[in-house]
Amino acid sequence: MAEAADFQGTSASPARRWPWRTGALLAGVPLLAALVQLPAAAPALAADSGTVSVALDTLTPSAPTDGDTLTVSGTVTNTGKQAVTDAHVGLRVGPELTTRSSIDSATRNSSDVRGGTGSEIGGKYVEKFSKLTPGVAEPFSISVPVDELNLGNSGVYQFAASLSGETSAQPWEQVLGMERTFLPWQSDEADTKTKTTYLWPLVSTVQMTAETGSNEQQTPVFLDDALAKELSPGGRLDQLLSLGKDLDVTWVIDPDLLASVDAMTRPYQVRTGDTTRAGTLEEQALAKRWLAELQGAVADKEVVALPFADPDLASLAHNGTGVTGSLSHLNEATDVAATTVRTVLHVTPSTDFAWPVNGAVDPSIMKVATSAGAHRVIARSDSLQETGSLTYTPSSARPIGGGTTAVVADARLSTAFQGDLTRASASTLAVQQFLAQSLEINLQTDKQRSIVVAPQRMPSGSQAQAMAEALTTLQSGKWSESESLAAAAAAKPDPAATTTVPSTSKFPSSLRKRELPRTAFQQIATTQDKLDSFKVVLSDQSRVVTPFGRAMNREMSTSWRGRAMEAIDFRSDVVTYLDGLTDQVQLIDKSETKLSGRSATIPVTVQNDLVQGVDHLMLRLTSLSPKRLEIGGSPYSEQPVKVSGGHSQTVKFTTTAKANGKATVIAQLYTQDGRPYGEPVTFDVKVTEITATVMLVIGGGFLLLVLAGFRMYTQRKRAAAREADGDGPNGAGQAADGTENPDGTDDRLKEESGTRTRADDPPQPSDLTPDTAAESADPSGTGERVDR
Repeated sequence: MAEAADFQGTSASPARRWPWRTGALLAGVPLLAALVQLPAAAPALAADSGTVSVALDTLTPSAPTDGDTLTVSGTVTNTGKQAVTDAHVGLRVGPELTTRSSIDSATRNSSDVRGGTGSEIGGKYVEKFSKLTPGVAEPFSISVPVDELNLGNSGVYQFAASLSGETSAQPWEQVLGMERTFLPWQSDEADTKTKTTYLWPLVSTVQMTAETGSNEQQTPVFLDDALAKELSPGGRLDQLLSLGKDLDVTWVIDPDLLASVDAMTRPYQVRTGDTTRAGTLEEQALAKRWLAELQGAVADKEVVALPFADPDLASLAHNGTGVTGSLSHLNEATDVAATTVRTVLHVTPSTDFAWPVNGAVDPSIMKVATSAGAHRVIARSDSLQETGSLTYTPSSARPIGGGTTAVVADARLSTAFQGDLTRASASTLAVQQFLAQSLEINLQTDKQRSIVVAPQRMPSGSQAQAMAEALTTLQSGKWSESESLAAAAAAKPDPAATTTVPSTSKFPSSLRKRELPRTAFQQIATTQDKLDSFKVVLSDQSRVVTPFGRAMNREMSTSWRGRAMEAIDFRSDVVTYLDGLTDQVQLIDKSETKLSGRSATIPVTVQNDLVQGVDHLMLRLTSLSPKRLEIGGSPYSEQPVKVSGGHSQTVKFTTTAKANGKATVIAQLYTQDGRPYGEPVTFDVKVTEITATVMLVIGGGFLLLVLAGFRMYTQRKRAAAREADGDGPNGAGQAADGTENPDGTDDRLKEESGTRTRADDPPQPSDLTPDTAAESADPSGTGERVDR
């Protein structure tokens, strides 16, 4: 970013600094003449941090004013091999730093003992040590009235604590360690104050899975207990809330975080390895307390809602736009954002801002960011860099065409609290550097400007503490006033500020390497396609559309950066769970079916193990051998299917046999739009049709039966005729030759009885035969019988 601090090494605002510096310049003329006569300077030496480490743990107040007493405390540690004797810690005030780049340079060389940082204040404002033993840290604390520092006009001064002493190898006093920082000095209220907007992000990693319970409440399932830890006292989110509620900031919130915490206020499940456990009452209480405090904190503050789950706009722009449906997920995430925030926090958020990761932009990111309705994109000055001749830091608002405004956050201020700030010394240096840069911006020009600060999305607890400390000082100071993000975006832009969005080729490679790959968006598209096929058969689509829709939003989250394997696992879990639900509506397998006769019905069973009913399904039965077996008079037949939750339905199809043999049949469910649903069931039908030969045999048997009946009839008729004529000439009981029959019966009766067959007589040609075989008591074969 172009500014006076960086423009040809000159000051940003000569008019504001000239009176005090004129005397200093004139006083330095003799010294300059002497320097001209010196030989050329030697090449710059590498920084020397000395043999004693100096840590500044506190510097209060961070931005002193007239009448204050400055207290500096910290530790000194002998990192050398020799003891240090006659040592003391002293305070030094260096020259004013008049450019933002000079502050950067001083930061890089903060512990170099060779650099000049003015002379010691000395006197009683030192702390002495008779001996510093190697490896032992010794604390120090020095308080000095600000009036003793001899500060000049308002500005940023270099400030240092140094350790001087002797060693046995070098028995004379010398500076053995130093730590530099900055002392922002604004003696009076600034005539023009910088308007500062600070974004306070409430964003976390993905917490909830797509899985829900089968009960009416659809109990949610969390990936782990990480969210409970962040909400617990001292946790990251607990600190962000407790620190932010007392600051004048713009809350930037991921609605997914609110939805997740809100879900924790009711019964929920947590994955623990391969099992799940119920969320505890204590964890529910944590969630309720945090939400109640957040509702109070944002009640009268500006709230900006990111799209649900904070989708990675850069990944989407670079790898997702070529995959069908990817942009529709961004639109859904934007639509649900405002509703979620209103429902949980009871405030109406702004959804007109998009925030690409690290504020890095290019034309494709701008196009994606605005595709879902956002007209203001939060960029950063190390991406949308100044290319003109501005000698100061311009306001953040930059119209870039098409009704879109780039809100360019200041890169130096936005990155001031990154890194490990768990050590008090690191936190103190970050606070002083932030305040120094902020004051330097205000000193650049008399023109009032609106500056936006967009820190990292998920600051740690220690980073949040440093941020809050700096903002507390800034907002109670004399050179800055707070401003909302909406006001900063609507501020009058500087006509000389750059409005050119950098090309895609200039997008940082370090950020591109951490993007979601194209395969991620392809898998999301596959999941959506499967969901579309599944939801149309359900009686209550919302039970799956909502949880899986939000899960696909989470698959696009910015929080997956640097966690590629976790992102892959999450996407796989989502589609696996969806497949499992889909498979709960299925066809029951069938074994080989036997068909005896010309026609029969074949039953096919549909099982629904879901808790809700399914409808809008068609069951199609297809014969792969239609010349042998027809289904409903054609190669296939369809019937509608409607099954209640937890039940099954058997559908019967009429079949017609055309020829003997084995016919393969396929049963397949289809949605009403003709898309196959689930896996098909294939089985064989063994056709044993009644042939013409069998019919001839049956016909012949019938003819024999008729002839036998006719013979019996004629014999009876003849016997009746003889009885009508009386006894024969031989008389009753006599044989035809006139002798008596031994059994005393008449020959005619014997002849008549000859036509009758006893059960134990051998079969005669005229006996009747059954037209079907006798029923066997043996078990039937493995084939399945069909209904006739």
